[in-house]
Amino acid sequence: MRNLANSNKTLPFYAKVTLVLVGLFTFITILYSLQDIIVPIIYSVIIATVLSPVVNFLVRKNMNRLLATGITVLSIVLVTLLLIALLSSQLIQFADAIPKLINVFKQLLNDSILWISQHFNISTTELRKMITTKNAELLSTSSSRIGATIATTGSVLVVLFLIPVYVFMILVYQPLLIEFTHKLFSIKKHQSLNKVLTATKHVIQSYLVGLLLEATIVAVLNSVSLLIIGIDYAILLGVIGAILNIIPYVGGIVAVALPMLIALATNSPSEAIIVFVVYMVIQLIDNNYIVPKVVASQVQINALVSIIVVIAGSALWGINGMFLSIPLTAIIKVICDNIDELTPWGYLLGEMPEPLASPIKVIKKIVLRK
Repeated sequence: MRNLANSNKTLPFYAKVTLVLVGLFTFITILYSLQDIIVPIIYSVIIATVLSPVVNFLVRKNMNRLLATGITVLSIVLVTLLLIALLSSQLIQFADAIPKLINVFKQLLNDSILWISQHFNISTTELRKMITTKNAELLSTSSSRIGATIATTGSVLVVLFLIPVYVFMILVYQPLLIEFTHKLFSIKKHQSLNKVLTATKHVIQSYLVGLLLEATIVAVLNSVSLLIIGIDYAILLGVIGAILNIIPYVGGIVAVALPMLIALATNSPSEAIIVFVVYMVIQLIDNNYIVPKVVASQVQINALVSIIVVIAGSALWGINGMFLSIPLTAIIKVICDNIDELTPWGYLLGEMPEPLASPIKVIKKIVLRK
């Protein structure tokens, strides 16, 4: 009778699927609606996790935790401001040169219109009319977004001010937060919880420290290459390219497009092609040598999942979502790998095993057996 009662209480499959989908939709809606609150907190937690060993080291040296946290956060803020100051001269030069670049692009557009007209028998009047119509649409759209852009800029400045404050508070109250997390679970689960927390902390630290080192190396390679070629604003473009390169797949395309456009506008098409070739060589070195050796994360996310989470992150949180998608997915994989019920999902997120990753080897083995 008890078994019969339990079976009657069990929800059918379609009801379970409906509940999961409704819960998932609600969760994603909350993430999207509260992104102005959630995104800065996620950035702060990640940065605080990376800085945690420094604070703990100073505390072990008998320094007050409040003072250790203040020194660490202040040092990072000063280093960031120093980097911005070093790039500010190039930013000012680039801003002053924008009218000149616009005139050059207009000349290139006129030359392109003339070339298309001569080779495809399309009148220049029709081409110019099409371009004028598109420009009018863009201008009307842009004017309606000016207020939104100003508001977004203001919110970005607020976030940039809040993140150091959040990081400081998280580091100060780190012992309290860890103890609170332990109190949420029974004593029997503390060992598994400690394992998950340690693995998550290691993933964040190794991934982001390695990513920072990789970005520095790529920025140097980009800047030196552009300086040798003779492209204007080489250091600025090199740093921007390294930052964009952090975004998987999409960032690399934008990173090479910017210096090519500058080369096309200020130099010549041949130098734009040289920039493309040089950036492809740097990408080859980065993907095959720098990333495997420097980005020391023990969690490997397969390419299919990487593309999906980057696109989903962009749709959910824009550029912030693209930056945060991979580290958040790595954290989710760590949690799945350390919880028995979620192990299959961790397996799905990870790289394929060696035999599956090398189908040619499998085919060779089958042929040799025959």
